[in-house]
Amino acid sequence: MTAARPGTGAAPAPRTQLVHSAAALRELPRRSGRRAVVMTMGALHEGHATLIRAARERVGADGQVVVTVFVNPLQFGAGEDLDRYPRTLDADVVLAGRAGADVVFAPSVDEVYPGGEPQIRISAGPMGTPLEGASRPGHFDGVLTVVAKLLHLSAPDVAFYGQKDAQQLAVITRMAADLNFPVEIVGVPTVREDDGLALSSRNRYLSAEERRTALALSAALFAARDRLAAEEALRARAALAGHPAPDRSAALAALGEDRAAADAHAVAYAASGPPHGPSVALAAARAVLEDAARLDPPLVPDYVALVDPSDFTEVPEDYEGEAVLAIAAKVGTTRLIDNIRLAFGTTAPEQAPEQGSEQAPGTAPAHHRTPGTGDPAASPTTSPGPLGATR
Repeated sequence: MTAARPGTGAAPAPRTQLVHSAAALRELPRRSGRRAVVMTMGALHEGHATLIRAARERVGADGQVVVTVFVNPLQFGAGEDLDRYPRTLDADVVLAGRAGADVVFAPSVDEVYPGGEPQIRISAGPMGTPLEGASRPGHFDGVLTVVAKLLHLSAPDVAFYGQKDAQQLAVITRMAADLNFPVEIVGVPTVREDDGLALSSRNRYLSAEERRTALALSAALFAARDRLAAEEALRARAALAGHPAPDRSAALAALGEDRAAADAHAVAYAASGPPHGPSVALAAARAVLEDAARLDPPLVPDYVALVDPSDFTEVPEDYEGEAVLAIAAKVGTTRLIDNIRLAFGTTAPEQAPEQGSEQAPGTAPAHHRTPGTGDPAASPTTSPGPLGATR
C-alpha cells in the first residue's frame, strides 16, 4: 500500500493506493472484475464521493475503482486562474478511500502531456459551441483531450461522470461513441446541499450573502419543474372533465363561485394551450432569475436554456421527451452552473423531485467534474471545472 508523500499530511484510507505515473498504475494487480474510473480535478467533496460509491457498486468487490486527480491546464482559459485552483491531494485520497476507491491516480502535467502542450487535440465540434462553449471558448476541446488521454492511461471498462456538468457529460458520451472508445460512460445524479445548492468546489468561494443569492439557481430549476408538473396536472384534469372546460367555467362563474371559477379558468387555459410546455418551464425559471438579479449581491445570469440532452440544441415548443434545463450565472466573482432534467409530452413520466444529492466529474447520472473537466471557476475569477467531476 502506498502512503501519502512525506510531509503532505494525512495518510490514505486503508486499501487506497496513491500512484503518480501510468507505469505504476499498470503495475498494480488487476482483480478478476472490471475497472471503473472516476475523473476529478481534486478538491473532492460529497458529490465526488457519490460518484465513487456508484462506481464501487457497479464493479462490485472483485472490481477496481480508480479515482484520477488532475488539474488540467487545457481547460483554463483567459482569466481563469489555474494556479489558484484548490489542490488538496491528502484529503482527496482519504475521502476517495472512504468512499470505496482502490487507487488514486494523481499524475503530473509532464506525465499527461510529456511533450508539452499537445499539438493534436480533440474537437468538441458543434456540441461544444453553445452555452458553456460560448462562455468559455475551447473549454470542451481541452476537456475531451484530457479525458481521452486519461481513458487511455487508466484503461477502464466503465467511467463515471456527474450530471451537474450536463454538457460535459454529453460531449464525453458522444466522443466515446463517435471514436469507438471501449468504455461505458455512466452519469450520476447531482448531489445537493440541504438548501438545494448543487455541491461544487466553487461553493467555498461564496460569502454567506453570495450563497443566499446563489440559491436562486436551484430555485429557478425547481420552479420550472413544479410549473411544468402543474401544467400537466391541469391538462389531465381538462381531459377528464365531463364537459368542455370553458362551459364549466362559465357555469361556475354564474353561480358566483369565484375560486372554483378561477380554477376552471386555469384548467381551460391548460386545455387550450400548447400540448407540452417548454416555454412555460423557461418562463418560470426566468422569473426566479429576474428576481435574483435585484438582490444584494445580485445574480448575474449567463444563460438559461432548455436543450436536447443528445446534442445540446434548444428544443422546440412541440418537443416530446427528456430535456435538460441548464443555467449558468455569476454571484460576485464566482461562476456557477446547474441543471435539471424535465420530461415533455403526454406520455412523459411524472416530474419527480431531484435527489438530495445529484453529481461528480461529469457523465452519467450527474454531478462531478472529470479530470480535465475541472472547475477553474473555483478561483475568484471565472474558472473551468474538473472533467466529469462536480464543480
